[in-house]
Amino acid sequence: MKRVYLDHNATTPLRSEARAAMIAAMDVVGNPSSVHAEGRAAKAIVEKARGQIAESVGASGADIVFTSGATEAAALALAGRNLQAGPMEHDAVHAWIDPCLPVVDGLVQVADPAHSAMQLANSETGILQSLPQGLAVSDITQAFGKVPFSYAWSGVEMVFLSAHKFGGPKGVGALVVPQGAEIASQIKGGGQEMGRRSGTENVIAIAGMGAAAVAAQADLAAENWDRVAKLRNILEKAIEATDNSTIFVGNTNERLPNTSCFASPGWKGETQVMAMDLAGFAVSAGSACSSGKVKVSRVLQANGLDDEAAASAIRVSLGVDTTEDEVMRFVQAWSDKRARRRAA
Repeated sequence: MKRVYLDHNATTPLRSEARAAMIAAMDVVGNPSSVHAEGRAAKAIVEKARGQIAESVGASGADIVFTSGATEAAALALAGRNLQAGPMEHDAVHAWIDPCLPVVDGLVQVADPAHSAMQLANSETGILQSLPQGLAVSDITQAFGKVPFSYAWSGVEMVFLSAHKFGGPKGVGALVVPQGAEIASQIKGGGQEMGRRSGTENVIAIAGMGAAAVAAQADLAAENWDRVAKLRNILEKAIEATDNSTIFVGNTNERLPNTSCFASPGWKGETQVMAMDLAGFAVSAGSACSSGKVKVSRVLQANGLDDEAAASAIRVSLGVDTTEDEVMRFVQAWSDKRARRRAA
């Protein structure tokens, strides 16, 4: 039987629009910093994508700085700044900031927005935060394309995102930063990206990111994620009906439409992931960036789970192409394995 991919928060399949844009860009030989015709052709691809991303995120083209991904963009936004953050942030943020802000009912409490960083959506639980006006930095990596967001009206100084979370290629991302803002460039060299990120631009990946951003916004405008949210709710009700001891994390909060995080105490998350993999389903136990690390998720602890429950949690994250049949097949397989484990 065909495998079912339910780990879209880790990475998404490449969109057909992104693939087409990347294939076309492969035939353009020039360096975007060169002034001859070939260079201008490459530059045009980069600038088209810059405009596509700017329009999709509600910014101007001059605000977009291309990077190798959200991790590098986070470094650009955070290096040399004395900011605060909560325990929900990605490790790319915690590399620069200690998680000192308190959490109440899944929501980070920010007292000083101008000196704080806060993600818009959590990758493990899907919980959405309400971004305060004047916030210094926000990681919108998981939220972009799934929920409405506009940089222009958000009141956030800087945001960052990664292409492979919305159907673009891996290894490319962007920082959205006002033209006049000072950031500590982490890569010195030829002064590309308005002097903020040196190095020849990855033209092919950037072309894919731009096309994916446009397609992602089209999905949002078409309300395709509303259908996904209904599937997520069907999944959770079906899981609860088969095992009423299951703990759902964040289901009383506003969440991403595609994300379900649930714990089955006594059944380790890693064991569940392996069992489901053998059954033909790709799910995860927390953030993909933390897989293989023997530690309890600080995100789940901050959401009130004890160590045993947190260690028994898995995340199922759906995509716009996920079907109800796939969801119900997963529920059946998971429930069967849970029942066998209890009977053993």
